[in-house]
Amino acid sequence: MHTGNSHGPIWINVGEASGDLHGAELIKALKEQDPSATFTGMGGPAMKREGMNALFDMKLISLVGITEILGGLPKILLLLRKIRKNLAYIKPRAIILIDCPEFNFRVAKIARKLSIPVYYYISPQIWAWRSGRVHFLRKYVRRVICILPFEKAFYEKFGVEVDYVGHPLMDVLPLDQLDTLPVEENRIGLLPGSRSKEVATLLPEFACAAQILKKDHPHLTYVIVRAPGMDKELLQALWPEDIPVEIVEPATRYEVFRSCRFILAASGTVTLETALIGTPVIVAYQVSRFSAFIGKLLINVENISLPNLISEREIYPEHIQKQATGPYLAQTAARWLDDPETYKAVKNSLGELRSLVGAPGAAMRAAGIILDDLETLSPQS
Repeated sequence: MHTGNSHGPIWINVGEASGDLHGAELIKALKEQDPSATFTGMGGPAMKREGMNALFDMKLISLVGITEILGGLPKILLLLRKIRKNLAYIKPRAIILIDCPEFNFRVAKIARKLSIPVYYYISPQIWAWRSGRVHFLRKYVRRVICILPFEKAFYEKFGVEVDYVGHPLMDVLPLDQLDTLPVEENRIGLLPGSRSKEVATLLPEFACAAQILKKDHPHLTYVIVRAPGMDKELLQALWPEDIPVEIVEPATRYEVFRSCRFILAASGTVTLETALIGTPVIVAYQVSRFSAFIGKLLINVENISLPNLISEREIYPEHIQKQATGPYLAQTAARWLDDPETYKAVKNSLGELRSLVGAPGAAMRAAGIILDDLETLSPQS
């Protein structure tokens, strides 16, 4: 148990939905270890439910892509000015930044000028691209708290104070329950992404794969898990009428993932969720030619999906750019359908992955690290 000090609230800054969920879990853990702690900053509905006084809504910065960010720059600069004013007035005892590096790095700079200690939870994936930003973190952040096992060595190499706490998904996924649910042999899942542009690119390719598979596997049925905020009509419009598909709501997604024989999915956090649940996935990823060109210059990793990065080998087949098309996806899917041994090998690898990701309790460990470090800074220590 930690005793709170009189240095005001803890400020937490998040920029999108997964950050909001991780932020809410962290607030819960901080309150448990320091009941006097109060919270303010920038967040979303989950953090507000945990009692955070959100001065700024995270919706203000959930921007995607270089062009949108340039268009919204005046708004962003105004927002940073308001945040600076509030930080100077409130004088929080700490700032915790969660992911969202494009925006949060600017908040870290402001905090440094105001002498407020900064902690980074869910460290940004700078090992994958623009690794030079690690020097920024060493300068502006007291401790980086990472959730992927290979990140610790990366940060240590650059002299950053870093802790590995395990992945918070282990607390969110009801694995004991899910492990008891049966798999439906003919059910194939579809996760075409959470943004309209991504869905419009990938869902027609998934549909093309389904048309090809229909010839040798007429009994397959398909299920799309609708991402929060995704238009159901758009999903229906992009799917052929002659292939049965069910569209389910995000609330039951874990049970649906578990029920599928395998899933075709856009690259993203969802690939780690499915891996921990134990469902094989064929990963697809397509971006514009310009983004792909820039990406090639900036990306330093061989794989893009988290299960492959964590295991340091390809468990999930990755179909990128020209390979992320119906015929290629169908070919990989047919291999899993026709060759039980190949499919079983993937299932077995997913069992090993679970042990690599760490035990539940990531948010509790992160809260302890932050509060312990703050005690070393407080005048009474």
